[in-house]
Amino acid sequence: MPPLTPTRLSFSFSFPHTSPLLHHLLPSTATKPTMSLSSSSCPSPSSLPNQQDPQDQNLSQVLKYHTSTKHHFTRYARGPHGLDWANQPNPFRRYLSSPLLPLLHPTSSPSPLYSSLFTSLPPPQPISKSTLSQLLYDSLSLSAWKSTPFSTWSLRVNPSSSNLHPTEAYVISPAVGSLSDTPFVAHYAPKEHALELRAEIPSWVFKDLLPDDSFLIGLSSIFWREAWKYGERAFRYCNHDVGHAIGAVAVAAAEMGWDVKILDGLGYEDLEKVMGVGREAHLEIPVRAVKGRFPEMEFEHPDCVMLVFPSGGGRVEVDYEKLRLAVKGFEELEWKGERNVLSKEHICWDLIYKTAEAVKKESNLGEKFSVDEFQSSGSCSEGSYKGFTVREVVRKRRSAVDMDGITVMERDTFYQVLLHCLPSGSGGEQKWQLAMPFRALSWDAEVHAVLFVHRVKGLPEGLYFLVRNEDHFDELKKSMRSSFKWVKPEGCPEELPLYELHRTDCQALAEKLSCHQEIASHGCFSLGMVACFEPLLKDKKVWMYPRLFWETGVLGQVLYLEAHAIGISATGIGCYFDDPVHELLGLQGSNFQSLYHFTVGGPVIDKRIMSLPAYPGPNVDA
Repeated sequence: MPPLTPTRLSFSFSFPHTSPLLHHLLPSTATKPTMSLSSSSCPSPSSLPNQQDPQDQNLSQVLKYHTSTKHHFTRYARGPHGLDWANQPNPFRRYLSSPLLPLLHPTSSPSPLYSSLFTSLPPPQPISKSTLSQLLYDSLSLSAWKSTPFSTWSLRVNPSSSNLHPTEAYVISPAVGSLSDTPFVAHYAPKEHALELRAEIPSWVFKDLLPDDSFLIGLSSIFWREAWKYGERAFRYCNHDVGHAIGAVAVAAAEMGWDVKILDGLGYEDLEKVMGVGREAHLEIPVRAVKGRFPEMEFEHPDCVMLVFPSGGGRVEVDYEKLRLAVKGFEELEWKGERNVLSKEHICWDLIYKTAEAVKKESNLGEKFSVDEFQSSGSCSEGSYKGFTVREVVRKRRSAVDMDGITVMERDTFYQVLLHCLPSGSGGEQKWQLAMPFRALSWDAEVHAVLFVHRVKGLPEGLYFLVRNEDHFDELKKSMRSSFKWVKPEGCPEELPLYELHRTDCQALAEKLSCHQEIASHGCFSLGMVACFEPLLKDKKVWMYPRLFWETGVLGQVLYLEAHAIGISATGIGCYFDDPVHELLGLQGSNFQSLYHFTVGGPVIDKRIMSLPAYPGPNVDA
């Protein structure tokens, strides 16, 4: 994501005088936005006058967090006043003294065409050192090193806000020939492209509890890595990155004919046990933001565990009750290695950790694990793709730092990209997550997209809306501006629920709403991801809060890969003015909220930066 600090501070929109949109959004004075390091002025749930039950307290905490971490025209969410370079977190977690199991570098192994994965998956390959190596190499490994005369840093296959990478990954697998003679739990070390053996587990866990030829991948977050730069808003960005990682794993798995599904019947404590990340001293959350030495802040918050299994093999079953009982025994395993230190000093943003506590999911033994039949995505312009393989697309993906303001996208290419953004694929109503890679998620689609179209040949500039769950259509239309047109644009495929809202030059508008960043206006199009919000949190409980961000991350991952597959680039934008986006759309209250922004277009390449191979890389922790 581009940096938090805005590049320009003018608030006057260069918007057509004939357009009624957004004139009322301008602040009365061009006050410079500020950031505060003080704790939130909103009352905590525990200080509210009426005693609430735990679920209501948790909901209050989440709503407080979301409201407190919004950016406004006159101020930003609370964060550090500057970057403490002496305490920049090490981006590489290591478990010191754990046995290191090197993986293979499958640069020459075959890879299917990228676009083919949205039609059907190839025959599944067996689990082996080679295929496990390939999965991690094409999803979570380093993709390159960048260097200037003053600095050297690594890039990864999975994107992360400001390249800070709070997401860690674990493999929980049966015995794999030439890698481990016993089932194991291992931490993935991307700099080494190796597994750090954390524990050996009984063979019956996989023989009796999980489907044949399957294994688990767990994801966790180190909030401090993001909070070092972004302060309280970091919890949002960590969960964006979890979603990007889910999407990256799902695409790399599909490359080998494997399917992926989150095991959402497991609770927070189950995830701690299965990944072995809850064994250190727990953080005592302070009452306000505090600077000091807090080594417990470098703990890993377990986010999810995904089942990776052969696709097309018929019914797949997981008994959550038996699995949870087995996982409970992981506490007695012999765990190897001590985690490394990431920073000497920290700032503990209490609001992040209180919210993380509120969204912890309990086990749901009654939840049924189900895998729906693979649904292919629609196609209207297959020729838009450049014939790249999956590996070429995922490993060459980069986050653009600037757009050229010139590149124009063909209308059919635009429609093709959006067809791959639909959760249910082709031939039916959009609601269920059936298509690649959204099928890894265990809930119905809750995220939509408002699009700012700038440079799409054959499509008028303006605001458009992509409805990704058609059950929400009536409520969206009722909640948004009555002046919006809600008509299908010319040439739009029948199966693509895309609607024109308002024709206008919206380049200045997109830039201003995205914290004055030109990258939002200089591409072919940009967008904001709008999610069903407070009613969903009340209905499905507050643990859906991070999952909404995961869904935006998976959608963002598709946009990244689509952009590179058609020969251009993209980048995620976490810095935007939340409520002005809602006002633009006419949204009131918190039934719908904007959770992530994105831009797609022709990148500007900085030729001063040298690109180096990912492996072997320099001996630098950056």
